[in-house]
Amino acid sequence: MMKLQGLAPLLQVFDMAESVAFYRDVLGFELVEHSPEIEAAEGRYFHWCWLRNGGGELMLNTLHDAGERPPARDPARTARLGDDICLYLGCADLDGAWAELQARGVASARAPVTTPYGMRQLYLADPDGYGICLQWRA
Repeated sequence: MMKLQGLAPLLQVFDMAESVAFYRDVLGFELVEHSPEIEAAEGRYFHWCWLRNGGGELMLNTLHDAGERPPARDPARTARLGDDICLYLGCADLDGAWAELQARGVASARAPVTTPYGMRQLYLADPDGYGICLQWRA
């Protein structure tokens, strides 16, 4: 049987720079690697990147090719994502995370709650509407 060494979901994002800034500056991920930068109407950016925070890894890819991005996100797509996809990330200090998210003005963040199944959880969404849950055993 194969032995896996990790999991790195790939999320399709509307604005790479905004998404990288969110995962790096708000959630503390480091940019590990990225594809070559290109120059396009949207500015200078890369199409793909790999991020890491502790044992958690994540990849981002641009939803649209260079020069084909519409002027705004599709609100129907953004609304759907939170219902269909949620990243659950281990975080022992939820009170500290909550305080930091409030200080950074992350409007989508909800105060930590303890679930009936014994997890303490704090939910928020990234700029594209992907759900994120920071959690730890209560």
